[in-house]
Parts: sequence; C-alpha cells; structure tokens
Amino acid sequence: MSGSSFGTLFKVSTFGESHGVALGVIVDGCPAGVEIDEAFIAKEMRRRKVGQSKITSTRQEQDEIEILSGVFEGKATGCPIAMMVRNKDADSSKYDPLRHLFRPGHADAGFFKKFGLRDHRGGGRSSGRETLCRVAAGAIAKLFLAHSGVEIFGWVDAVGSIRGKGVQRNRIEENIVRAGDPSSAPAMEAAILEARKRGDSLGGIVSLRAEHVPAGLGEPVFDKLDADIAKAMFSIGTVKGVEIGDGFNVATKKGSEHNDAFVMRDGTIR
Repeated sequence: MSGSSFGTLFKVSTFGESHGVALGVIVDGCPAGVEIDEAFIAKEMRRRKVGQSKITSTRQEQDEIEILSGVFEGKATGCPIAMMVRNKDADSSKYDPLRHLFRPGHADAGFFKKFGLRDHRGGGRSSGRETLCRVAAGAIAKLFLAHSGVEIFGWVDAVGSIRGKGVQRNRIEENIVRAGDPSSAPAMEAAILEARKRGDSLGGIVSLRAEHVPAGLGEPVFDKLDADIAKAMFSIGTVKGVEIGDGFNVATKKGSEHNDAFVMRDGTIR
C-alpha cells in the first residue's frame, strides 16, 4: 500500500498492523556518526505506551523496540535504520463482533471502499497503534536535531471544554494527563473518567513547541515547513485541525496586530 512514507532527505516509512506480528519503521537519511541512544528511544516509547494510568487504554503492550539495522557500536552508520516492535498482548477475539460492522469515527468503511476488504482487528493498518512507529523515528530525529540545539516538546492544552492556561515545561510529566498547566490536570482527568464511565470519550488539543530552530528550513511553495508539518499532523488518524502560531485566531486580527516586525538584536536580524 502506498502512502506509508513521509519526508525526503530524512525519510520515515512505517509498516505493520495493530494485531499483526509486529509494527516497525525504517528511517532513511540519518547522517553517519549520530549517537543512537537506545535508552532515550526506550524512554520516548514508554511515554507513548498505553496502560500506564487509569485514563488510557488497558492494553498492556511493553512496546520494546528492536533495532534491526543501521546502527553499529552505538552510532548511525548512514544506512537505513530499521526498528520493530512485536505485538504481544493483542486479543483479536474482542473484535470478532465488528467483523461485519463499520465503526463511526474510524477508517473501517474507507478501507473497505478502497480495497474491498479490511482488517477488523483493531483497525489493522489504520489503528492508532501505528503511531509507535512515528515515536521511534521521532526519537532518532530528536537525537540528530540535538546537535543543532533544537528542542521539541509537547503537552496537552485542552480536554473537552477544559483548557489550561500556559505551560510549565518542567511539570508536564508530573501529571498523568501531561497537561502543560498542572492546575488544570485534575479537572481534565475527572472529565476523562466521567466520559469513560458513560461509555463515551472526549476530544482535546495538544500543543507542540520547537525551540532554537534555524531559519531557512523547508522549501518556498508546496514543501514549506508549515505545510510539511500540517501534512504530518493530519496523517495521524485522530487529528482534525492543525494551527501554527496564532492559527485560527488570526482571522479576528488586523494585519497590523498579527505581523511580526523585524528588529536588530545583538547585531542579528530577528
């Protein structure tokens, strides 16, 4: 199936299904010599892993990453880095009642219309479990970007109608919601549990920030940086809106309010 790769110079290709033997990712374009810290990759994988708290899925996958190629003596060789996670806790029998049913809010109907068949076990290829491949690839990207001083982090900004006020970066990992505003975490947690009690769910907003990004990344038109970011974000099944900067709030502002003026600071244009 096409459409399973993203990127050009740093290319990420994912494979596997939710209830298949394994899921994996191939990262092509990581420069030779970059130190590949397996402990860091494992830490990133643990952050994504479900079953860690009462507000996540009860699936107990360990999501242990196996590096199959592209790394020698702790450093990238410059060849494709292949990584894989084996599925060990997939109970496909729970999905038998859905064999002939299409779930709303999922890709079941779309897959069947496109291919004439579908993997009903957890959504197969369209499952959110595919995102573990992106986390593994993202860990490699973070290790590479760290050489340029680039830092990327994210937090939960809103759950349902509950929205945090600002972000305290050093406290994001202190609450199970990973709210940027720790004071909003208890209300977010309670709302999630109440929705689960009713057999329902809630939407939310996640914010991401990249710091110390060098100017000039991306290409002028179709492959500009924000366009590529939007494509990557929208390819995650649950994402239905992407804002960059002030996002949709720009619609209510005048140009004089929204434009960023250039200034000279320490001999550099900012």
